Amino acid sequence: MVKVITAIRRRPGMDLGAFTDYWRTTHADAVKRVPGIRRYVQSQTIASGYRAGEPAYDGIAEIWYDDTAAMHRAAATPQAAAALKDDDHFLDMKSFASIVTDEVVQLDGKANPSMVKLNEFVIRKAGLDAAGFHRHWTEIHGPLGTTIPQMRRYVQSHVRPSAYRDGRQPIFDGVAQVWFDDTSAMRESAKTAQYAAVRADEPNFVDGSRLKFIITQERIIIG
Repeated sequence: MVKVITAIRRRPGMDLGAFTDYWRTTHADAVKRVPGIRRYVQSQTIASGYRAGEPAYDGIAEIWYDDTAAMHRAAATPQAAAALKDDDHFLDMKSFASIVTDEVVQLDGKANPSMVKLNEFVIRKAGLDAAGFHRHWTEIHGPLGTTIPQMRRYVQSHVRPSAYRDGRQPIFDGVAQVWFDDTSAMRESAKTAQYAAVRADEPNFVDGSRLKFIITQERIIIG
């Protein structure tokens, strides 16, 4: 399957509560009518993510399709057009960021909506080609991450190779997603030697100056 990840911010001036209500009801209902969607999850930034100001994003939407052909068929339907038009009612379209990805499951643990999910939006370091970035992330960095004891599930969502065609550069090279029991467990993980090893490896393939993240909880709409 392929997965579309869209990072979103609410429309300027919109109350966070109103954004949440609209996303989880009116907009979710519009997306549910689109044929061909296999799974649809909304992951919204948790309340503590706003303590120091506005987070990088208010959340992400994840939609899974059987393959890219199914994705394109869905996008051509009137239901998809209606869902896309509805975005204008609650989203800041200037900051709308979407990528088409393939999942690499590094730690295949069970997750549930009571957990918190760390989402890191990753951009490769300057001078490293896309193939080298994805190879390092998959084969070296990923296995390092799985050693963190508090981690419950770890998925890498890699931008598909077609995103680089004709010299193009996607807005992100991928999104790392890690589930923890709660924020306390996530904070404890940052004290471990395993976490230190993961962070020490990041400069080998990631542009740390452009790294963004949000901590979310999931709402499973389809699937």
